[in-house]
Amino acid sequence: MRERWCCVGRFLRERLCVVWCVCAGVSCCVLSVSEVRGQQELRALREAVVREGGVLGPGWARTKVNMAIFRHSAVDSVGDRQVAGWYDGAGRVCLGERRLGEDRWRVQVTELRGRVTDAHNVISLAFDGAGELHVSWDHHGHPLRYVRVSAGGGLEPGERQVMVGRDEERVTYPEFYRLPDGGLLFFYREGAAGAGNLVLNRYRPSVSGGAGVWERVQSNLIDGEGERNAYWQACVDGGGVIHLSWVWRETPDVVTNHDLCYARSADGGVTWTNSAGVRLLVPMTAAGSEYACRIAQGSELANQTSMSVDGSGRPVIATFWRGAEAGAVPQYRLVYLGESGWRVVQVGERTLNFERRGGGTKRPPISRPLLLLDSAAGSRRAVVLFRDQEWGGGVVAAVTGDYAGGDWEYWGLTGGVGQADPLVDFGVWRERGEVHLLSQLTGQGDGEREESVEPTAVRLLEWRVRWPDSR
Repeated sequence: MRERWCCVGRFLRERLCVVWCVCAGVSCCVLSVSEVRGQQELRALREAVVREGGVLGPGWARTKVNMAIFRHSAVDSVGDRQVAGWYDGAGRVCLGERRLGEDRWRVQVTELRGRVTDAHNVISLAFDGAGELHVSWDHHGHPLRYVRVSAGGGLEPGERQVMVGRDEERVTYPEFYRLPDGGLLFFYREGAAGAGNLVLNRYRPSVSGGAGVWERVQSNLIDGEGERNAYWQACVDGGGVIHLSWVWRETPDVVTNHDLCYARSADGGVTWTNSAGVRLLVPMTAAGSEYACRIAQGSELANQTSMSVDGSGRPVIATFWRGAEAGAVPQYRLVYLGESGWRVVQVGERTLNFERRGGGTKRPPISRPLLLLDSAAGSRRAVVLFRDQEWGGGVVAAVTGDYAGGDWEYWGLTGGVGQADPLVDFGVWRERGEVHLLSQLTGQGDGEREESVEPTAVRLLEWRVRWPDSR
């Protein structure tokens, strides 16, 4: 196996120091290299054999609105049909379609537009079980924008629709999740940072072959009580159980992120329990939640990351934060439910420190992590996708045969991607065990500022994981 060395090794050995700062009012992000730790900081980055799945077209790149991790999803598939969504350089919603295995995309440039200067205003999409495509776009405290694309072929969206017609005026972070029965869940925040509630809708497919209907499951699933709001991540396991985790934020300032909570629902989101099966009161509040991990404010705790369920049905949450020990820097970590409670394991060893302050989209030297778990019975095999300046600024896959205690191998999947987060087709991962990565180089200024980056190519990359225990 050929290896290439990430340039950070030489960078650290020479004891150079970089300080980067973008300030606007009280919003600021500062990073610096922590103490040099010698030869152990040399990073062996394996070269992955990545297949080019085609270039979809040019995308807006002055912000990371096309490549933010809370796009659930940016690309989705049903059967052999795969569809992705992105904004072009004019802020128009584009939908691209291909057959799996091909590299030619058929693109529809729609009349829908988004405020692409704000990285919150992402496009999220999902297929239901009947092959109808659901699309929501352009939200940061704005009225719901939602359309459908029929399953009969073509990518032209229908007329804008409501879902249930209430609590749809101040929407942010729209996310779709497909259920085993072919229905969908739709999570979003109603309200604002530091004072918002989590809303949950469910789409029920028609039993007669017609259009399905949306219904409200929870108008206030997690209640910030006017004092805070929850930033969540979710997943649905093969049995239809919804797993939900979140951090609290006390104000719009990212510094006030704290703690990691967990809940699950086995009945489509109507009732919720903790990890021990004890029923929780809804809406869930700071006082009535299960805490998977206590993490103090000011710890660089990430919000809106990812989670999954392993081959034994145990939830695992990927995130990053800085430990309390002297000289600590933010580290990628997995928080997982073990035999006797919640446990934490670190992924790799970072040395580059940074601080995020203020509101709006931040510009740290690392991305939020995206977690993929093997669902085979009893498996603990895991992939953590991330971007880190220490690793050259491309998307890296950390792979292990046992996330609870195994060694990690690191595979380079892309060149530099600017400020992009990793985004994948979860449907292909579930059905084929392949990573289909939507990739684009994007800029992102601090606090919703733009960077001078002209439109760049949006592309789909395919990678079959090389598990350490299978070679």
